[in-house]
Amino acid sequence: MTSASSPPPSVPAPSEARLRIADQPRQGRTARKIDGAWWPRSYDLAAELPGLLGGLPGGWGRISSVLVNGDSWPACPERMVVAGQAVHVGRTDSPTAPHTVCLLVPGRGRWDLLVVPPDTDEAEAGRIMERAVTQGV
Repeated sequence: MTSASSPPPSVPAPSEARLRIADQPRQGRTARKIDGAWWPRSYDLAAELPGLLGGLPGGWGRISSVLVNGDSWPACPERMVVAGQAVHVGRTDSPTAPHTVCLLVPGRGRWDLLVVPPDTDEAEAGRIMERAVTQGV
């Protein structure tokens, strides 16, 4: 039995996003296809997206829309509130970008992140993320 004076159950602190951003962001029409890499802990986009958006560089601006592959993220809301801001979530079934997430900022552009599957071995995830930020693929 819980009394009225009992403290509320503790809520675990959100985990830091496992994120790598390329040192040189894409400028105009360069060969870089990927701006960074993200290794989420699960396929629960509602749980993972706040950590991702909170870990992005401040210079990227406020992300208003996120486009994810529907096959990789089976359940995703159409709209979320992250840090007090509404974020539209769109889904695509494009076979050309099955493991990416596209982040959009009105009037500023877009950033594409490679998504490393959550169940990837830590060493392999590190290699994939390093390759993404150094080679942009």
